[in-house]
Amino acid sequence: METRAGSYRENFSGDSAYKSFLPKPLPPYPDLNFDLEMMDLLSKANRSIGTLEGASRHIPNIDLFIAMYVRKEALLSSQIEGTQATMDDILDPALSENTNQNIQDVVNYIKASQYAKERLKELPICNRLIKETHKILVENLRGDEKYPGEFRMSQNWIGPAGSTLRNARYIPPNVEDMIEAMSDLEKFINADDEIEPLIKIALIHYQFETIHPFLDGNGRLGRLLINLFFLEKQVLTYESLYISYYLKRNRIEYYDRLMEVRNKGNYEQWVKFFLLGLIESANDAIETIEKLVQLHESNKRKTNDLASKSKAIPKIFKYLEASPIIDIKKTSEDLGFAYNTIARGVDRLVELKILKQTENVQRNRVFSYEEYLEILRKDT
Repeated sequence: METRAGSYRENFSGDSAYKSFLPKPLPPYPDLNFDLEMMDLLSKANRSIGTLEGASRHIPNIDLFIAMYVRKEALLSSQIEGTQATMDDILDPALSENTNQNIQDVVNYIKASQYAKERLKELPICNRLIKETHKILVENLRGDEKYPGEFRMSQNWIGPAGSTLRNARYIPPNVEDMIEAMSDLEKFINADDEIEPLIKIALIHYQFETIHPFLDGNGRLGRLLINLFFLEKQVLTYESLYISYYLKRNRIEYYDRLMEVRNKGNYEQWVKFFLLGLIESANDAIETIEKLVQLHESNKRKTNDLASKSKAIPKIFKYLEASPIIDIKKTSEDLGFAYNTIARGVDRLVELKILKQTENVQRNRVFSYEEYLEILRKDT
């Protein structure tokens, strides 16, 4: 059966026979049908993202905010794939000693995201950049058999744990078709066309997940590409919009809608679902920004009032916005103040209810910037 999205190809024969999907190149033909609902969603999505872009430019310490938001996205994106980690795990001051497989998933996502953003200054979004980013994403995770940074050389499939080619929910293109499909996708990403960016990235995300070019990490990399595309097309100046919570919350519908395109060629229902996700995600980011800005201004005034008594206190407060869970030893080393100076400053911040002690171990006390963490923990 063939649809405008593609068809299923027979592979091998006899007991080894299976059908893999062969996607048609983008854009869809016939063109997308822009009914009133899609036009309305597109207008709202562009408006919400425009508001988010404006809000992002007014954040004090925008780089710190983005660094935190990238961590949150890394966590949510990894949780979709079953990673068991929390926001507090990722912000643990002893992270380097306490890293386990779940935390490594998230740490790798953060590194891959930072790498891809820097690489974008030298390369467009292309298969080379995608492979380089993938190498960082899955490094040291589940063995070298996953071929970090290389397109797969064998057939993969999608289905519940224990499923096989015989009962898989979906079988992506075979290796030969996958290589051609990724070449076509690279051309589409970089084509100088008139397609609205929000529509184009919806199509790119669908096609990447459909091709599934790697043995591992396709979901995380496909979501990472969304922000990368927005940065490249200057839709956003900062990595301030993440759709992973929306996709996590609607996980079953997400997979069903991707299958609806493959089986029936119905791109329109997928694009509408994706645009709704952009609207919700942008509005959520705007709300988060507003809360963080209010908290920053309120507590900055409190810490500035103490600056005459201790120069360390405003420095500790600034440090907290990058590392909201701290211990005194590491903080004193990072800020270059004596241990006792930091200890006294931390005690004052506890009195102000900015910091809260989380461990009752006197020799290695741990403190958290609880109000800040509450905002970041939302949805994780």
